Formats: sequence, C-alpha cells, structure tokens
Amino acid sequence: MRSGSKAKLCGAIFDAAGKQKELQKLEAEIDDPNFWNQPERSQRIMRERKRLEEAIGNSKSVAAAASDIDTLFELAREGEDVNGDLERELRSFESKLEQLENGMLLSGENDSRDAIITIHPGAGGTESQDWAEMLLRMYLRWAERHKFEAVITDRLEGEGAGIKSATVEINGENVYGQLQSEVGVHRLVRISPFDANARRHTSFASVFVYPQIDEDIKIDIKPEDLKVDVFRASGAGGQHVNRTESAVRFTHLPTGIVVQCQNERSQHKNRSSAMKQLRAKLYEYELEKKQAADQKLEDSKLEINFGSQIRSYVLAPYRMIKDHRTKISIGDVDRVLDGDIDPLIHAYLVWKKTGKTSGDSKEEIPD
Repeated sequence: MRSGSKAKLCGAIFDAAGKQKELQKLEAEIDDPNFWNQPERSQRIMRERKRLEEAIGNSKSVAAAASDIDTLFELAREGEDVNGDLERELRSFESKLEQLENGMLLSGENDSRDAIITIHPGAGGTESQDWAEMLLRMYLRWAERHKFEAVITDRLEGEGAGIKSATVEINGENVYGQLQSEVGVHRLVRISPFDANARRHTSFASVFVYPQIDEDIKIDIKPEDLKVDVFRASGAGGQHVNRTESAVRFTHLPTGIVVQCQNERSQHKNRSSAMKQLRAKLYEYELEKKQAADQKLEDSKLEINFGSQIRSYVLAPYRMIKDHRTKISIGDVDRVLDGDIDPLIHAYLVWKKTGKTSGDSKEEIPD
C-alpha cells in the first residue's frame, strides 16, 4: 500500500463537517412547501443530497476501517499473529480509498453525467468484428458490476460473427468521467478461433464516449437542418421490429453528424433515443468550437491500426493487458474482459490529473 499518497488523500477527501453543513442547507430547501414546484431543480437537489449522504457515510466507514487497522497493528506489536487479518483489511482499505480517489479526480464539467459509448471494429473483417463484440460485452459487464443501467440503442451485426458497430447508453454516477479512459483504439492479440490453422492474429477496434446532455442544456436543433430516414430494423428483435419501419436515422446537415437507433419497437421511442444521441454529439461539437486550444473531437480519433492503440490485450503467446498511457499491466485477462476495468480507469484518472504512471502498481508485470 502506498501509505504516503493515501494519507494525503484522506486529508483531501474527508471534510465531513463541511459536507454536513451542505447537507443541512439542502434539507432546509427540501422542507420548503414549494420545493416540488420545479421538478428538474428538485431532482438535482435530491441527487446532490444523495451524493452528500454517501460522502458522509464513506467518511465514517473509512474512519472505522482505519481504527480497525490501528487495533490490528497494536495487537501485532503485542505479539499476536494477525498477519492474515491485517493483510485483508489493508487490501480492502486501499480499494475503498482508490474508489473515493476516483470521485476526487472526476472534476470535469461533464464527468458526473451518464454516457453514450460507441464501438467500431477496425480493418480485418470477422476478427475485428468479434473483438468489437468482446469490448461491448466488457462494458456491459462493467455497468452490471456497478449496478448501472445499460441500454443498447443501436447494434449492427457483423458478417458471420461479431458486430460492425454498437451504441450503448450507460446511466449512473460519474459514468462519463470514468469511461473517458476507454476512448481510443484497443488492440487484441490472440490465436484466432476463425483460423483453421490456429495462427496468431492482431485485431483493432475503436471506442468513443459522449456525455448525455440534460434537457435543461439548450441545444438548438432546427427541423430544417435534419434529414430523417426511417427503415426496418436489422438483426434480432422479433417479427414486429423487423417487419415495420421502426428504426430511425438522423443526419444533421450543417455538421454532417449522423445518429441512429433501432433498439425499440416503436418509431417514437427510437426517435427520442436518436435525438438524445444527436444532442450529446452536438454539445461536444459546440464545446470544441469554444475551446480553440483543444483538439477537435474527430482529430482525437486515431486511425484504427497498428501503432495507434491506447491499450493492448494479449491472449497469446502470454496473457497480459497493458495500457500504453499509464503503463499499468494486468495479468488476469479474463477478469478484465469480464468487466473489471476499475484498476485501468483509476490509473488513467491519476495519469490524466498528475501525469504520473502506475509503474509502482501491484498489477505491474515487466515487459
């Protein structure tokens, strides 16, 4: 455990008294008889109350855990054999602090928002399409682990296996901020299940993430600027989905942005979901124009090919996942592909905030 950094973190995170005062102010607003007259504002305040209550609960939980660890150290000094208990408590304590540190590091304007994630395979046909589907499953499992709501709003099946593209809405606290760690090209090296000669193949897929924009943020979309196409949904979904023109595609003519949704049975619901995606993408588009110092969104999308990957997933001849930005390496590949990407997210947030890599991480494996 990196005790020095964790000690500093404790002091930075836990202002329990300050959070208690904030909570008391919110409680006074909630007690106002007119509180529910403005539903959107009321919901924001209720979410903030929940966040403060969780923060205060975390403060108490960490204080109790620290006290238990101090007691175990005292027993060890007295000659008791508490090594097993102490190791378990320290491991749990560090994991808890890393989760809380993530919350500290997520300070961007949109970090707390829900997210829309899109996945596209690179060149390589079935190989890359299968890899794109593996990534889709990984993010769905991550959402499930955290009890986040995940809805696939668009999925285009691959030829033979995998997917040609997928769009997923993931709803939960700080989802967008966390999933920024996944933006870029992901590289897979494995013995191909589609190669009769069992040769090793390299596949690529790209991932991009947009924040979901609340209705109170005004994005002006003029009807005359939209080209609307309706068509029959493809893939699984039952007779109704495939036999009626329920799928919707919007093309925003001034920007060329295209979104589509075919997940729902009704055209009305697909229109609503597609409009949500369009608003999110237009919000990002407008942000870029205002922030001239930043690279444009499309410029940040690297070519889906060799040398451009942010992370490599090697399944043969050895098994390891390595993030090329943070330098963290994880040997338990199956755990990560099953959705446990939190160590990778945490390392990215630290790297983004401080510029420091995770070379001293317990997950690190030499090249």
